[in-house]
This record gives sequence, C-alpha cells and structure tokens, in this order.
Amino acid sequence: MKLVRLLLLACICMMACRQQPQSNEVTNYDLPQMKDSGELVVLTLNSSTSYFNYRGEPMGFQYELAEQFARSLGVKLRMETAKNTHDLVHKLLTGEGDLIAYNLPITKEFKDSVEFCGEDIITHQVLVQRNSNKVPPLQNVTELIGKEVYVKPGKYLDRLINLDKELGGGILIHKVENDSVTTEDLIMQVSNGTIDYAVCDNDLAKLNKTYYPNLNISMPISFDQRASWAVRKTSPLLAAAATQWHRENMTSPSYRASSKRYFEISKRIPHGSILSIQKGKISHYDELFKKYAKEIDWDWRLLASLAYTESNFDTTAVSWAGAKGLMQLMPRTARAMGVPAGMEQNPEESIKAAVKYIAATANSFRRIPDPDERIKFILAAYNAGIGHITDAMALAEKYGKNKYIWDNNVADYILLKSNEEYFNDPLCKNGYFRGVETFKFVKEVISRGEVYKSKIKH
Repeated sequence: MKLVRLLLLACICMMACRQQPQSNEVTNYDLPQMKDSGELVVLTLNSSTSYFNYRGEPMGFQYELAEQFARSLGVKLRMETAKNTHDLVHKLLTGEGDLIAYNLPITKEFKDSVEFCGEDIITHQVLVQRNSNKVPPLQNVTELIGKEVYVKPGKYLDRLINLDKELGGGILIHKVENDSVTTEDLIMQVSNGTIDYAVCDNDLAKLNKTYYPNLNISMPISFDQRASWAVRKTSPLLAAAATQWHRENMTSPSYRASSKRYFEISKRIPHGSILSIQKGKISHYDELFKKYAKEIDWDWRLLASLAYTESNFDTTAVSWAGAKGLMQLMPRTARAMGVPAGMEQNPEESIKAAVKYIAATANSFRRIPDPDERIKFILAAYNAGIGHITDAMALAEKYGKNKYIWDNNVADYILLKSNEEYFNDPLCKNGYFRGVETFKFVKEVISRGEVYKSKIKH
C-alpha cells in the first residue's frame, strides 16, 4: 500500500512538472527537452498586434511568427497569455512558458532577468494625426505647442508630459481616464475628426492605418526603444535557435506575408452601389440568395446585405485574414460546412455554406426570444466568431445589462473587448477583440438590409 502511495505521488509530481516546474527543473529545461516533449509553450499578450482570436481562428503577427518558429523546430505550438509585460517575465521565469513572443522592451530591469533573442526591433511612439488637404500635418514636435493631444494614462502620457517639459510647456494634454475608451478608440476618433491628435507605438499605428488610410503616422515623438523576444537565461540553445531563425527567415515569403497581413494590407473592402434599382436587382446572385434564405427563414435581401458587406459581391475576394469568396468564410469554416476544396469562390457553394453556418450559429443563440434580436447576435458572431459574442454576453450580465438584447446592452461590451480590464476578466474565455468592427458590421448589415427592402421588392 505504501508503495502504491509513493507511485501515485510520483505520477502527480511528473504531471505537475510541466505546469509548475521547480527552479532546478526550469534550469535544465532547454531546446533538447522541448523537442523531446514535442511542444513549445509561447507566452504573449492579447492585442491586435500580437495575438487574438478571429472567427474561431488564432491570429496575430507574433502568433504567426511563433507558429513558423515552432514548425521549424518540429514541435507543436501552445500559446499562453499574460496580463502585462511584467507578468510575461514572471510566467517565463516560473516555467509556465518557454519563450516570450512579444516586443519586450530591452531595459536593464528585464536584461537582468531574461535572455533577449530573435529580431532586434526598434520601436518608438508616434503622433497620430489626419492627412488633410486644408491643414498640413505636423512635422516637428515643436509644432505641438498649443495643440490638443488626447492620451491614455501610462507610457504614452508619461512620454507626452516629458516632451512638454522638454519644450518648455504648451502642449494641451488631455488625459483620457475613461475605462471604456482605449488607445485604438482614440486613433479611430482622430480618423473620423472627433479629435486631432493621439499617441501610440509605431506598430499599433501601422496596423490601424490599414483600417483608417487617412491617418498620418510619420512623426515620432520619442527616442527609439529596442525590443525583442526573450527566454530564460538558462535556455541559451533556444535563444540561439530563435535568433538564427529570425536572421534566416526575415525575408522569407511566409514572414513577409505575415507582416503584410497585419501592417500593410487594407482591412477595408471597397463597396459599390446596388446593381440596378430600376430592374429590381441587387446583385447577380439574387436568385441564389432567394433560394437559400428560405432555409434559415431570413429575408433574402438581408442575406444579400450580408454578402455585400462581406465582399461587395466579389466572388474572388480574399480578406486580410484569409476569408474567401462571396460570403467570406474562413477556410476552416468553409471545410466544416461542406465546401469542396477549391470551390471556396463558387458563389452557390459559398452561399449554401454560409447559410448552413448561420443555421448552426442560430442554434447557439436559441435562448434569445426575439427573432429580430437573435439575428443581430448571429450577424455579430458571423463577423467576430461565437466566442467573443458569448464573452460580451457574460460581461453584459455581470454589469447588470440584458444579455439577450444587442443594442445598448451586449453591443456595449463587444466594444469593451479591446480594453484589457475587460478582456482579462476571467469571464472572457477568448481574450482581446477589436469589437468596434463588429459593432459597425451589425449596424451596416441591418440598415442596408432595410434599404434593400425599401428599394427592391420581393
């Protein structure tokens, strides 16, 4: 019996080893041991530039690089997230991950704790402003005197205050403390003209310019800061492998494709008008919309509105995220819904699969009593993925809102899914999400559907 207990205890210790290794186990855990385990555990932060879930698919620039690196090692990738950079380092040092795939600032504090590796990235903060024919963009920090700049508390505010002191005062700094407003919200406000200036890191600025092409992000307002990936000091072989991989792959097609996907390719689809109002046609695919809309009891013009919003009725459209065809289904979703390989851009296959996916999604929201309300949730899930919508529903319920009503209830919390206070809530199982796009998507599809109904009769 005593022997059984000892064996059981040994088994428990072995199982716990990978989750919470002791210091000597962490010390001895380097690349050979990782290859033996068949798994690389990568730590990162939830954000639009590093790692997030989109339509049920893991995405993010750092995620894609980590996946490529893990593949080069012949091991599987497992992603784990932390709350902030200090939490990243803590999780690394306690053995909860093997490598930090994030632009970790190379500071003396962190250099004393970790071994930096991979690509040496140069980051800096930039002024976010609009390009305008009437008002030329600022080109020098001295021109900020007398200008109103909106900024969130933290490193951006700290830098702006220091810059103001360097200039002898005069920058009109607006500290935005509202928890429901993020730095990306401020960038959007600059784009739409609500405010004139904001501040963010250059990589975040580059990503947001793919959403808002009228932004000017060319003026740095801080000194350069070096950043890179990191491992434990006791993992020199992993550090060397990461550095070598970056050096050899920075110009590879897969690396360049990932960089372009997040920081260069426009996230906007150009949209045209209704095909021919006089002839009573919305698109060349009206008969297909009419045929398949019956299967989900939708008005065919709403289904047409969804297609227009997704692809502008372009069957060859491929989004930045890899969604294809008329209904912009992600590859994995298309396969799951029965689209034959190579037929993703066939209009009937795309519509048929989208309707099948809508029916499956509707089942997830069957407890929503109002059918019109349920459609809003289905559209939101079509755009974001079901997980982010159920997260927003859980948050709405937590804060006393109706989780079965979209407008002014769950919609408010899909917007807040880009705020770390909310996406780090234990209720949120799917992390960061850029909810403003889904918020606008639902409004656009519904409103355009109403326009189609008013102009195009059955």
